[in-house]
Amino acid sequence: MENEFLELIKPIIETENYQKMKNYFHHDTTSTYEHSISVAYLCYKYHKKHNSKIDLYSLIRGALLHDYYLYDWHHKNEGHRLHGLRHPKTSYKNAIKDYGPLNKIEKDMILHHMFPLIIIPPFTKAGWILVYYDKVATYRDYKKNRKGKKK
Repeated sequence: MENEFLELIKPIIETENYQKMKNYFHHDTTSTYEHSISVAYLCYKYHKKHNSKIDLYSLIRGALLHDYYLYDWHHKNEGHRLHGLRHPKTSYKNAIKDYGPLNKIEKDMILHHMFPLIIIPPFTKAGWILVYYDKVATYRDYKKNRKGKKK
């Protein structure tokens, strides 16, 4: 990974709560930690390839924090029903608590990344980029995990 990307993600991923995401499985055997960094990296590569005018700092923060819900959603008996619909708000609240105020771009990205499951689409280009690359990373997560099971 590029040094610039690593420098951008360091202040977030090195925090204690972000490190806890390594213990929460998101897609099969992929942790929310791995998934979120993968999504952020895909967004970073898009930004660089297209010489995007989007604020890179906001794009990366929104991508890193889009699944910052800090629980194992597979435990339905612990109140995690309807995870797909509810976790964006939980992620947003946790992000504010741990990383201070978020700007409009970051807020939009986190709250609307589950479109079309959540019927309100993103209002920003960064939000649409996240929707797309979150789906790409999710597909890759499941594909990688399926390959591992065939061996």
